[in-house]
Amino acid sequence: MTTYVLAACSQQPPAGPDPVGTEAPVIVPGSPGAPGRTATPGERVGQTPAPTVAADVRFAEAMIPHHRQALEMTALVDDRTTTATIRSFARQITAAQTPEIRTMTGWLAELGRRPPAAHEHEDQQAAAYGMATTEQLNALRAARGTAFDRMFLQLMTRHHEGAVKMAGEELAAGRDQRMRLLAKDVYSGQSIEIARMRKVLEDMPA
Repeated sequence: MTTYVLAACSQQPPAGPDPVGTEAPVIVPGSPGAPGRTATPGERVGQTPAPTVAADVRFAEAMIPHHRQALEMTALVDDRTTTATIRSFARQITAAQTPEIRTMTGWLAELGRRPPAAHEHEDQQAAAYGMATTEQLNALRAARGTAFDRMFLQLMTRHHEGAVKMAGEELAAGRDQRMRLLAKDVYSGQSIEIARMRKVLEDMPA
């Protein structure tokens, strides 16, 4: 995966919380069960936002095309299978990942960065992060019925495993609050879906 220079995310966070002025009292909450107090003039209250780092940008710029490929696969489902479970998986994946793409795209725009092109990073991520190859996608498009169901579950399970790996990397190295929250959602949500898809695969007839 491409390494980005920290200067790429040049948006600087505020130097710190604004100091309390003298014109209006600011109440600082106390600990649970304890009363609040009035902040003294010049006191800094609140927490300084964590800075955006290169790992946050890498996560967003890699996860957008990763999610797009998942949506490409879910878009094939309705015309190729009538299996209710497979259609349900496709709906859930589409419902979760479509708004996540919008969130990451908007976040990158705030940094002055354009989102990656449709299949940018595909070659680098195909092996390491579970993305399907062109040949695998073509085979999925050609499949129907049970053959499609099995191939869809196999490819999507591997795809989800790659997304969980990417989310884990963001949680280990990222600092931006929005990207870390999104990574937590990806990690937990897709881990659950992996377990469910594996169970369906195990129960499918040979």
